[in-house]
Amino acid sequence: MEKNLNGKVLQIPEHVAIILDGNGRWAKKHFMPRNLGHSQGAKVVEQICEDAWDIGIKYLTVYAFSTENWKRPEKEVKALMKLLRRYLIDCIERTSKNNMRVRVIGEKSRLDDDIRSSIDELERVSSVNTGLNFTIALNYGSRDEMIRAMKGIAEDCKQGRLEPEEITEELFSSRLDTRELPDPDLMIRTSGEQRLSNWLLWQLAYTEFYFTDVLWPDFNKKELIRAVEYYNTRDRRYGGV
Repeated sequence: MEKNLNGKVLQIPEHVAIILDGNGRWAKKHFMPRNLGHSQGAKVVEQICEDAWDIGIKYLTVYAFSTENWKRPEKEVKALMKLLRRYLIDCIERTSKNNMRVRVIGEKSRLDDDIRSSIDELERVSSVNTGLNFTIALNYGSRDEMIRAMKGIAEDCKQGRLEPEEITEELFSSRLDTRELPDPDLMIRTSGEQRLSNWLLWQLAYTEFYFTDVLWPDFNKKELIRAVEYYNTRDRRYGGV
């Protein structure tokens, strides 16, 4: 899809994945508690969803809480879970208003029952919406995701439902948490870090990467368009063709 943005005709990536990084550093920079940085980051997520749809992005996936984030101080994890509870409840109303479909990926069994119930309700209520496809990764780790997929395939082989020679890239992709989504065209990471941090390792095989020093709470529509402009400078080729 092409769209005129800031006087430029740009090819808009269908699916953008973002690693939300820098909330804690933003809070420290502004002499605030880390929790306020996470709260501000959540508000930016809400706005970027609207901005992404406005410029023509159809799928937006964000890395909100990784399997490694449980290692953070207990007080911070509890604050993040409290913020998540509030965000999920608010998101139900917001999805109806914005016609946004929401999915949650990751290993949900470690999340508390009330959080899982809110996720189920959010996905159910928003399933009929036809606007932005917004995916939130919670307790997500790409290695964990792939191991879960491989265990399912191994069990099917063990039970005789699947032959090893029937295993293909397409089959493996269909067992991943992202099976309903196209692979990302563009991956953005904020805060200056340049690593994937166990994020969508299979799905990002042919994705363009954009790293910015901007901390996530300072990220906005202008920065998103800059990432799309960078995407347009890339020569999109697959397999070296």
